[in-house]
Amino acid sequence: MLEHLKCRSFDYFRHEWNPANGLIADKNQPGAPASIAVLGIGFTVYTIATEMGLLSRSEATERTLAALRFLRSSHQGTEADATGYKGFYYHFLDMKTGKRVWQSELSTIDTAILMAGILSAQTYFNGASEDEREIRETADLLYRRVEWPWALNGALNGAATFSHGWTPEKKFKRHRWNTNYSEAILLYALAAGSPTHAVDAKGYHQWTSTFQTMNIYDIECLHAGPLFIHQMSHLWVDFRGIQDQFNKKAGFDYFENSKRATFIQRQYAVENSKSFAHYGKNCWGLTAGDGPGPSRRTVNGVKRKFYDYIARGVPHGPDDGTIAPWAVLASLPFAPDIVMETVRHMIIELGEKGLCKYGFDSSYNPSFPQSSGGYGGWISPWFFGLNQGSTIIMIENYQSELVWKTMHKCPYLIAGLRALGFEGGWLHGK
Repeated sequence: MLEHLKCRSFDYFRHEWNPANGLIADKNQPGAPASIAVLGIGFTVYTIATEMGLLSRSEATERTLAALRFLRSSHQGTEADATGYKGFYYHFLDMKTGKRVWQSELSTIDTAILMAGILSAQTYFNGASEDEREIRETADLLYRRVEWPWALNGALNGAATFSHGWTPEKKFKRHRWNTNYSEAILLYALAAGSPTHAVDAKGYHQWTSTFQTMNIYDIECLHAGPLFIHQMSHLWVDFRGIQDQFNKKAGFDYFENSKRATFIQRQYAVENSKSFAHYGKNCWGLTAGDGPGPSRRTVNGVKRKFYDYIARGVPHGPDDGTIAPWAVLASLPFAPDIVMETVRHMIIELGEKGLCKYGFDSSYNPSFPQSSGGYGGWISPWFFGLNQGSTIIMIENYQSELVWKTMHKCPYLIAGLRALGFEGGWLHGK
């Protein structure tokens, strides 16, 4: 079952890419741009596909090199149509030209996700061939040239935290990675581990000092509503047993926190205080994703607000009844018993109606008052690379720990985690 889901999810990466430059589409909607986060995930997916025999090693190196060579040679500058600047990359790029589109931001978090994937490829492809040497050398160049301190925006007003991004038109974004738990752990770790442009751990400690545990459904946790926050950094970082200052104070690590968040998600669906259709112990999974809105409808006498793409979360919302099956699968390493029970239920309940060419539908909403076939309500017409890649990586981490074990050997990640104050677990003796 899991192998079948990985194979189907991999087909997204097999087909939704440009062989000329290695870029991977954000989603399979015609005309969609490339996403640098999806490309980062794609680098890691290629290592898994190699182990699975879905790609030969030479095919995987060819795909990896196509993208790395593009990133190395593409223009970095202040122009509005550049590919990047200061070693960072724009969130969305034209699939053919590789130039910035949609006036997207030079994204700090998406560049970190891209670099995590690049470093996983650098560590995995350790052979003596000329191609694998080029992968390692190019990956090193790309990571070393990211000017992480620049994105602190001069440590504005004493803050040493990262800006969300920068654009040529408006310069640095107002929002910063400075409060509330998020996927930014990956950003701070990779920035702290840089041998050329490292940031001080001060910003990380400023950020984590805002963390507060809370009790939800009698489960103590570090709260974040959407599931992807509890998954994204974990695609590459094995947080089992390693602890920073906050973890030591709280008494649990970030892996345990993601486990608790997974149980909270299911319990929210069981209680179903907003009476959405199908919610229950085998129908849960709120995260960032596509939706049927924007729309306001009256459903069974209840006024409902439906969203399009938004970060849905529990228990405080937003919630419009939209479920993301991929988010359940990406929680597999944290809570395998309840995830497998839910996945089996989805396969039995939905069958081939819910398993499409790239796996499960990315999201669906049985509460939305229209019929689009299948299991009723609304079904997203698109598949997203981030969803498909997260599914593959977290299934593999559950089965073999391939990506985690690969990153255990990455000196830059190790240096970054240690600089942030992480200790114990697999870091012991590193």
